Amino acid sequence: MNKMILAAGIATAGLLATGTGVTAALADDTPPSCQTGCVTVFVPPGAGPHMPFGIAHGPLGSEWFADGPANTIDRVNQRGAITAYQVPTPGANPGWVTVDDSGNVWFAERFGGKIGEIAPDGTITEFPLPGPFPLPQGIVAAPDGTLYITEQAGNAIARLDPVTGHVTVFPVPTPAASPLGLALGSDGALWFVERAAAKIGRMTLDGTITEYPLATGSAPQRIVAGPDGALWFTELSGGKIGRITTAGALTEYPVSGGPVGITVGKDGNLYVALFFAHGLDRVNLAGQVTGHWDLPAGALQVATGAGLTIWVADTFGGLVYRVTPYLTSQ
Repeated sequence: MNKMILAAGIATAGLLATGTGVTAALADDTPPSCQTGCVTVFVPPGAGPHMPFGIAHGPLGSEWFADGPANTIDRVNQRGAITAYQVPTPGANPGWVTVDDSGNVWFAERFGGKIGEIAPDGTITEFPLPGPFPLPQGIVAAPDGTLYITEQAGNAIARLDPVTGHVTVFPVPTPAASPLGLALGSDGALWFVERAAAKIGRMTLDGTITEYPLATGSAPQRIVAGPDGALWFTELSGGKIGRITTAGALTEYPVSGGPVGITVGKDGNLYVALFFAHGLDRVNLAGQVTGHWDLPAGALQVATGAGLTIWVADTFGGLVYRVTPYLTSQ
């Protein structure tokens, strides 16, 4: 592993409140849904180009996102100021981001073949993954401090011990499955999507993998543990979101507009980033769309924020959005 402390460049984001159209929410929504001026735009610092990708909520009301071309992990504080942390490996193209319970920020270096960590004191540590080009993507911090990572090109799930740097690799049974999104389920197992194979995978922490097939060509993208104990995931080509119980029972619901990112809001609803429709949908646990907010461009990743806010990374538009779904964010 490599460890270093870097000085971070600080810039104030360009903030722009944009008017949005929002569909009427369910009658029992409290507080009322936001109707206009619900989206604030954050511009990453520096000349660019910028392609924000992974995004996650951090300590003290912060939000963290990876900017691949800039080779940085950026922190947005509650005042909207952005601090950019340079990834030590040149051209690493950081992608997925997660924050563990101790406030450490973990990120996947997609082209660098490493997992990076930013400690609360700013120390950056890199952990190499085995293989010539594993292409790490989804990343989850387990309760015991272990990290699990999907290797899209390696067609495997990797387990990283950050104390020793040791990595164990568990191959996905279906060849060229393209594992991508990853989540820790209520059953204590890891659940992941196989984008190319159109399957949902389940892996116990000792490496036993079970696969559940979806419709051919559905292109599952992201997955999240729901408040109902089930796993929820998006199907980009299928135009659906899916729900799978820990026993493997599958239900699907139509969601148009190209669903990709998915997260659970603090209101107990699902929030789905729509790539084709340039928007964000709120979906209840019955699979009903109860709110929609237009965004300036396409959306890929989504995360919860402070209060009831939802944050969206617009990779190809080079922007980050904070959406306030309700008239109050608290």
